[in-house]
Amino acid sequence: MGYTLAVLGCGTMGVAILSGVLSSLEARLSAPLMQKHHSGETEPPSGISTPTASQFLDAPEESLPSRFIATVGREETGRKLKKTFEGLGRFGSDVEVRAGQGNVQAVKEADVVLVCSKPNIAKSILLEEGMAEAVKGKLVISICAGVTISQLVSWVPESTKVVRTMPNTPCKIREGMTVVTPVSDALSRTLILNIFTSCGRCRFLEEKYFDACTALAGSGPAFVALVLEAMTDGGVMMGLPRVEALELAAQTLQGTGRMALYAGLHPAQLKDSVTTPGGCTIAGLLTLEDGRVRSTMARAIQVATNHASGLGQDSKK
Repeated sequence: MGYTLAVLGCGTMGVAILSGVLSSLEARLSAPLMQKHHSGETEPPSGISTPTASQFLDAPEESLPSRFIATVGREETGRKLKKTFEGLGRFGSDVEVRAGQGNVQAVKEADVVLVCSKPNIAKSILLEEGMAEAVKGKLVISICAGVTISQLVSWVPESTKVVRTMPNTPCKIREGMTVVTPVSDALSRTLILNIFTSCGRCRFLEEKYFDACTALAGSGPAFVALVLEAMTDGGVMMGLPRVEALELAAQTLQGTGRMALYAGLHPAQLKDSVTTPGGCTIAGLLTLEDGRVRSTMARAIQVATNHASGLGQDSKK
């Protein structure tokens, strides 16, 4: 049988990740359907793990969760969370939701611990009375932005394995991007991949890149949403109904992104392939360059990266 997964502070991202895992486990029971997943797409570049049929079909049982515990702070939140999971198919109703002071007991019963709380309360959770004994020898995976490996290690016993991850909000629809610190042993690596490829793509990177990853992938959906909104407004300005303008803009962004990911095309190639001499595209591009859209977007990543370095750290007065 598989392992027990405890999700501490199961908020929006915790629900998103668990939803992906539960959906993948359910799909695993229908191999023919899974084999059609992402059909027609070429394999992505080497080094990037994506949700594929074989990821779950070929995974050893010990690398897949078979029991789930989710903890929250309030009883009311717990009741809402239970209803949410009950609507997630056959495995959703099996999720054990615990409210109040249930973190330590949940960790005692778990093999793998996913810390999904807000960064500023991760320390208090891992330093709760009895937690040190409960977490000994287990795998702790943190999704808390700005909380470093060195901090996590200082809050748990030496025998505890600690991994830092950075998922983003599109995990809610299984189109997320998660970055994970390197893992040495094969089973833990497979286990982590099974969790995060169930809700999108996953890449292992050194921790020194995490602030930039937080800005690019974590904050990125907000930046892209601003571009999406602007494109939509432009369509409305020129007479398109808003619903249709949003559909055209959103699908255009999605399709362009997938061409870069699966066809391996450089953004400049994609741009040039649409740009004809004296055409409307080059006219629009020059307007964007006049507005310094390229450098402004790049600077936004720079500023967000610098700000990310302070997340999860004790404030200094």
